[in-house]
Amino acid sequence: MSLGKRWAAITIFILFFVISFIYWIDKSALTGNYFFRTFANTISPKKSSVQVEFSFNCSNLNLTCPTNHPVTIEKEESSPVACPAYMRWIHEDLRPWKSAGITRDMVERGRDYATFRLVIVKGKAYVEQIRGTYQTRDIFTIWGILQLLRLYPGKVPDLELMFVCGDETVIKKRDHQGLKATSVPPVFNYCEDDETLDIVFPDWSFWGWSEVDIKPWGTTLEALKEGNKKIKWKDRKPYAFWKGNPYVSEKRVELMKCNLSNKNDWNVRLYIQDWGKESKHGFKNSKLEDQCTHRYKIYIEGKTWSVSEKYILACNSMTLLLMPQYHDFFTRSLVPMQHYWPIKITNNTCRDLKLAVEWGNNHTNKAQEIGEAGSKFIQENLKMDFVYDYMFHLLSEYSKLLKFEPTIPLGAHEVCSETMACQEGSKFWRIKNFMVESMVKSPQNTLPCTMPPPL
Repeated sequence: MSLGKRWAAITIFILFFVISFIYWIDKSALTGNYFFRTFANTISPKKSSVQVEFSFNCSNLNLTCPTNHPVTIEKEESSPVACPAYMRWIHEDLRPWKSAGITRDMVERGRDYATFRLVIVKGKAYVEQIRGTYQTRDIFTIWGILQLLRLYPGKVPDLELMFVCGDETVIKKRDHQGLKATSVPPVFNYCEDDETLDIVFPDWSFWGWSEVDIKPWGTTLEALKEGNKKIKWKDRKPYAFWKGNPYVSEKRVELMKCNLSNKNDWNVRLYIQDWGKESKHGFKNSKLEDQCTHRYKIYIEGKTWSVSEKYILACNSMTLLLMPQYHDFFTRSLVPMQHYWPIKITNNTCRDLKLAVEWGNNHTNKAQEIGEAGSKFIQENLKMDFVYDYMFHLLSEYSKLLKFEPTIPLGAHEVCSETMACQEGSKFWRIKNFMVESMVKSPQNTLPCTMPPPL
């Protein structure tokens, strides 16, 4: 064989090997084979002193939970990190049960509202599905709790709770006054307001909103940071921007009247987000990181609170916050005129938006400062580590209030990462990808952040 032919044969062999290896890596990401990630960690070790890597394998056709996951942390270090200030609201949210505690009867009465019951016993999770919910909210909420158990194995105490995955708050203060004030059913939800007693918990979108292709928060936050670099603040369009579904609430319908028209220019640019149309075009025009193009962005609630608030605040634009009725777990530490510009919802909302934009364009340094402060708040205080620590502290404090021993009820089934992420089907591929992307790969070797005292 000539030298030229020999080199050609060698080249073809090498290309075949490389292509086969790349295909195997891509396939392993979906089937749960994390050998490549483990190998990468051995050549580039983590700073963590605990080198435990969770196994994850979808080859078990029966979709059962493995029995070999670590249940304790081999070496535990103290955590010098202080929790963000918003975690002090955990004490306030649990105050209705502080004096008398939580009985099984109280938990059972929450069943009338709940989407699912969650039971944690000896580090394992069990779920009783009570009713359906919109899209995959319950799936990704449960997934998030499972990742907490992987992050802090053996540290989340035994507990039993009811969780509602809807938009509306359910435990009204007016229904629990006088003698009834000592028997409030504890129900976990994504938001509350001044008239309700729902226990606030991080929403499903932190692990991904698959129906609209919004990726898990860790990935999305990094994408937003990069999006902020595309256009300098003073080079952005000098208007207030909002894009979303206006048909979920009357407040949003009213906001659309402030849009640019032949009669008025209120310095706002409003766009309707048609998710059905977007899904047909691969969500090319709804990427959140591509929406950091205006100096100002508007936040307005939907039916209640909206998951969009964190995405809007993270954009470096000065947020014009149409004062909300509802709040989620982190927004209660936001400070007006420091992190956002407050605007009341009145008959003069369009005028107030216009005045806010004019003020910002006449005081660009200050407006930019407010926008960047709001973004910094999100980037520093809403990292996934802190989201998990909030969950850990809330569930731990809640568990201390229980006056009964949690038990696995009839109708509940054990759930784990394998039983959720290993399902097959054409409609499940994006869900599966988001789960793999947001999966906790190894346990934390430090304690959660230090809780602030009550208010």
